[in-house]
Amino acid sequence: MNETNYSELVSNLLPAFGETLEMCGIALVLAIVLGIPIGVLSYLTSGCIVCKNKIINLLVNLILNIIMSTPFVILLVLLLPFTRLVIGTSIGPEAASVPLGIVAIAFYARLVESNLHGVDKGVIEASVAMGATWFQIVTNVLLPEAFSGMIRGLTVLAVTLVGYSAMAGIVGGGGVGDLAIRFGYYRYQTDIMIITVLLLIGLVQIIQTFGEKISKKVQK
Repeated sequence: MNETNYSELVSNLLPAFGETLEMCGIALVLAIVLGIPIGVLSYLTSGCIVCKNKIINLLVNLILNIIMSTPFVILLVLLLPFTRLVIGTSIGPEAASVPLGIVAIAFYARLVESNLHGVDKGVIEASVAMGATWFQIVTNVLLPEAFSGMIRGLTVLAVTLVGYSAMAGIVGGGGVGDLAIRFGYYRYQTDIMIITVLLLIGLVQIIQTFGEKISKKVQK
C-alpha cells in the first residue's frame, strides 16, 4: 500500500469540490429551465382537461423512460460522442455536465409531473369555468400549488446528482469522485477513499437540510 500524501490530497480537495459543485450546478439549472416545461407538458397531455394529447404524451414519456431506465454509468459512455460534439471534449466537469444535465432534466420532469398530479382537480375545473387559458392555469394555479413539492423534488435531485457526479470521475469528469478514484482506488489508499466518502456525505446533508428549510418556508 502506498504511503498517504495528505498535503497532495488537501491541495486537490478544494478544486475537486469546485468541480463537483460546477457539474451539479449546471445540471440543476438545466433541470429547472427544461425539466419544468417538459414535466408540465407531460402532465397537460396525460389527461388534463385543458389540452389532452395522447401522441405527444406517449413520445414525451418514451424519451423520459429511456433516459431514466438507462444506468448512469452506461449513459456516460453512450453520450461521449454527443458530449464531444457539444463541448468539444469528453473530459472535465463541463463535459460531465452534459450527461448529468440530461439525466437531471428527465428526473426533474418526472418529479414535476408527479407534483402536478397532486393538485386538486377541482381548482383546475374552477379556473376553466372562469375562462382561464391553459397558460394562466399553469402559471397561476398548477405551479404555485405544486411549488413546495417541486422544491423538495429539487432537493432530492441535487442529492442524486452528487452521487452521479462521483460516477463521472470514472470517465475523467473531475470532482470529488475523480479524486477518490485517483487517490483511493488507483493508489490503494483506503483512508483517502473513506475521507472523500465522508465529505460527500457531509455535502449531501447540507443540501438536504437547506432544501427542507426552504420547502417549509415556501409551504407556510
